[in-house]
Amino acid sequence: MSVGRLLIGATPLGQPADASARLVRALGSADVIAAEDTRRIRTLAAALDVRPVGKVISLYDQNEATRVPRLVDDIRGGATVLVVSDAGMPLISDPGYRLVTACIDAGLPISCLPGPSAVTTALAVSGLSADRFCFEGFAPRKQSARRTWLNTLAAERRTCVFFESPRRLQETLADAVDVLGGDRRAVVCRELTKTHEEVVRGTLAELSDWAADGVLGEITVVLAGAVPKADVDTLVAEVAKLVDAGVRVKDACAEVVAANPGSPSRRELYDAVLRSRT
Repeated sequence: MSVGRLLIGATPLGQPADASARLVRALGSADVIAAEDTRRIRTLAAALDVRPVGKVISLYDQNEATRVPRLVDDIRGGATVLVVSDAGMPLISDPGYRLVTACIDAGLPISCLPGPSAVTTALAVSGLSADRFCFEGFAPRKQSARRTWLNTLAAERRTCVFFESPRRLQETLADAVDVLGGDRRAVVCRELTKTHEEVVRGTLAELSDWAADGVLGEITVVLAGAVPKADVDTLVAEVAKLVDAGVRVKDACAEVVAANPGSPSRRELYDAVLRSRT
């Protein structure tokens, strides 16, 4: 008996016509379709004029661990299993990771049917630098954790993409103003590719004010990378002043880095200080 395979299928963000031809074929031929929401995937299939021949089961965060062993057995027995999320690429802040790793551990074939992703779509329309970027998933829900997370982005020079609930968007943007500064540029993408798509560009302060009256829909935020406020020589000079005032070198480096978003890391600045003394 030949083994089957796992297909990871990217689904449209909003427009059914964005579905790839390979996804359409897979929806109509897979033995099992593991969907984050079975109703949504049936609606998509109907919009694409596809009638699934296999069974359609749910696969979401709360049941993925219990579903995976059976799905692995199905694939081992020769079935083609298609895993899809509600929109975009599975595993990207969506279910599927446990199933993929289980198939890897079992030595089973895995293929990806590439397609839409809110991450790269938002990045492309943002107008911010796309040469280097990072993806942070969903912003933390609790304010203390969120502000700690934002602090990790204070010196991040890459463009950052993250998801946020419309209910918490204004709070997150307000925290970003406090932690990162109101002048840092960002873009809020709402309902990408859908009828009410909206892309709002501005500073964090401007976006926080815009979101104050409430926002609806799926939200993706693109945050500009930090711009260094001072060159290394200037930062070394600041450290020297603190050291002359009695502050330890390591503590002085930490203080200067914290005061200059976008500056080198504490270790890099410390090494630069040591080099300046030779």
